[in-house]
Amino acid sequence: MGEPSETNDLSGLPFVAPCKQLDARAPLRWLRAGWSDFRQAWRASALYGLFMTAIIALVCAAAWRYGGYVFAMAMIGGFVFLAPLTCTGLYAISAQLERNEPVSLRRALRAGFKRYLGNEMVFALILLIIFLVWARAGTMVHVFFPANPDAPLSEFLSFLGIGTVIGAIFAVITFSASAFSLPMIVHRKVDAVTAVVTSVNAVLRNRLVMMLWLMIAVGGLVLGVATGFVGLIVILPVIGHAAWHSYLDAIDAEAFPRHQVGVTAKPRPQ
Repeated sequence: MGEPSETNDLSGLPFVAPCKQLDARAPLRWLRAGWSDFRQAWRASALYGLFMTAIIALVCAAAWRYGGYVFAMAMIGGFVFLAPLTCTGLYAISAQLERNEPVSLRRALRAGFKRYLGNEMVFALILLIIFLVWARAGTMVHVFFPANPDAPLSEFLSFLGIGTVIGAIFAVITFSASAFSLPMIVHRKVDAVTAVVTSVNAVLRNRLVMMLWLMIAVGGLVLGVATGFVGLIVILPVIGHAAWHSYLDAIDAEAFPRHQVGVTAKPRPQ
């Protein structure tokens, strides 16, 4: 027998899921939970991290070869925007662990990249547009780079300052939209717009805590890239698992129906 189909009737549901007030220690709590999930399912998590890291490294290498170092650096910076999409399978692994189920990478990949593909593609399109604008902005910032190698330090600092500010603006916008939206799509039967609005609302209501979480996540990704991408094999899964726990900690999605099929169709044990 085939799997039951899911209903598409979402009428009467709230426009946004309520969020909780987070304490300052929440990001460290999420990291501990993410590390715990990685340890419990290290084979599946590390294999997932290896696969995603290989894709990221190949894309950046191609950008370096055919677009130069400026475009390659823009691609590396832009990875921060696309990172949430690379973690969807990790959410499913964490969900299996929560339900005391055997961890199946195949099932996690199916949940992450097939079962909720429609809403994920809508979200991916949003991130892609932001990423392309960022990549263009990254190349435009290069015009501020001093042409004279003997230019004063102030000109180099101005270049770094402009690039940092522009990158930070794009990063905050993307982070606000993606912090909780993709985990919510995996967890509950919601559309992409509801998930994004819920994420932005939760981030705005917990600005300081979420800013700390953003700095930790970005710092981890930068560290992973700085190790020649090798560190991302572990760092990316840990952050992905931690992001799942951040969603469960911050968002109350009980008003939205469960998926009828998939990893999250089964309630978590109390």
